[in-house]
Amino acid sequence: MAKANKVLFITQEITPYVAESEMANVGRHLPQAIQEKGREIRTFMPKWGNINERRNQLHEVIRLSGMNLIIDDTDHPLIIKVASIQSARMQVYFIDNDDYFQNRLQTADENGVEYNDNDSRAIFYSRGVLETVKKLRWNPDVIHCHGWITALAPLYIKKAYTDEPSFRETKVIFSIYEDDFKSNFKDDFATQLMLKNITEEDIATLNGPVDYVMLMKLAIDYSDGVIQNSPNVNQEVMDYARQTGKLVLDYQDSETYTDACNEFYDAV
Repeated sequence: MAKANKVLFITQEITPYVAESEMANVGRHLPQAIQEKGREIRTFMPKWGNINERRNQLHEVIRLSGMNLIIDDTDHPLIIKVASIQSARMQVYFIDNDDYFQNRLQTADENGVEYNDNDSRAIFYSRGVLETVKKLRWNPDVIHCHGWITALAPLYIKKAYTDEPSFRETKVIFSIYEDDFKSNFKDDFATQLMLKNITEEDIATLNGPVDYVMLMKLAIDYSDGVIQNSPNVNQEVMDYARQTGKLVLDYQDSETYTDACNEFYDAV
């Protein structure tokens, strides 16, 4: 069994930057625990608009910022910020952009209404992380994705970035949470996904209005392993994961979770 020495965490939420939740607590404590087991880690999350930059001491990393990502024929500047969780000896990289993240909350506004460009935000986030990892010249053995906002990363890693040295040997794990969304993505979502090396056949499963289940199935299709991270998740999604024959880690309680993930990284 090969050992995964470098683990990249692409995460939707990390406390203390956003309010505590099941996912935010995993985002905070799992990377630290994996690092303490002797693996090298990097951790990313979106720079949601409700993150207090001054209190959390975020600062821009100029050498990593400055690229434009084209989404729906529009240039969107990629801004990279970083902060440290001193007690964990852990750095967190933040993907930022004025249009997608500034002056807005996380995936829904203060009234609970989901942002109508969450699909484009998901595209920008996953591509932003991968472009930044390329610039870091850091080659992860395993990439562990948490939350639906990260669901496009497996597709991009296995198709659009398959020739990149940083990801050529990388295995991808996708964690399923109880974090679904209610609004379908826009009708042109599949078209927006197209990049070099991605064909219409690669995303043929997106054959109608893209809802949560369809997005999760796409993430599973391009992952090497799947983890059930919440006790109650969409059963259709987990059934699909098992039917694909992928490695699946069943739900673990807090006492066994870290060790189970640690072993799972080597298993994939």
